[in-house]
Amino acid sequence: MTRQRIMAAAAALFAERGYRATSMQEIADRVGITKAALYYHFAAKEDLLRELTAPVLDELEQALNAAEAAGDPESVRERAIEAFLDVHLRHRDTLLMLVRDMTLLVQAPVADRFKAAIALANTLVSGPRPTLAERVRAAQVVAGLADPVVMFHDVPPARLRRLILDGARTLLAAGGVGADRVTEPVPNPAAALRPRRRPGGRPAVLTTQDAAEIRRLRETDGLGVDELARRFGVSRATVYRSIKTR
Repeated sequence: MTRQRIMAAAAALFAERGYRATSMQEIADRVGITKAALYYHFAAKEDLLRELTAPVLDELEQALNAAEAAGDPESVRERAIEAFLDVHLRHRDTLLMLVRDMTLLVQAPVADRFKAAIALANTLVSGPRPTLAERVRAAQVVAGLADPVVMFHDVPPARLRRLILDGARTLLAAGGVGADRVTEPVPNPAAALRPRRRPGGRPAVLTTQDAAEIRRLRETDGLGVDELARRFGVSRATVYRSIKTR
């Protein structure tokens, strides 16, 4: 169909030349239609960007939510890592487009959804009650899942997937993430009044009133995500989701 051909051409041109350097006329020429016909399907280049990035974000959110419900922490961690990587591999042309024009990654709502997804991935890889060292190592692992997908764009997906997963598991094993250890809980009076984390590191569920209060504190008092997470006894990913929900 013409709409799919337009999206495929736009994705290829954005990856080759960059989003801002590509004109609607060039997209029309690549598809072999008139500019008027292109505007019949997409009123602006921004609409094309939205259409191209939505599947990545939708799949990423769905895959991480499914991993979050996997059960025990190790299964959650493994499924989150594989899901995060697989979505990036399926959409690496779109990711290449975004990386070539980094300003696209700070545009809302694209930026907000990517940040929330990355925060959730970090939480799932860290596991329940992580130490600071484990949180840092988890962040390194998540970043290491995405970056090679773009850097080694010409490597066949199956081979690249195997190499990236090997590297992630090596990094986790070296840092002891997920290993048995004793941690001293951080004092948090608010957390004592809230439900404990569910198995698998799933964050506690906020009430509607809590979510509204988080948004109020964020907007009026300028509290950071870490402070809000500590104050309400939930993960940073849960805070991001509350900020996003309106």
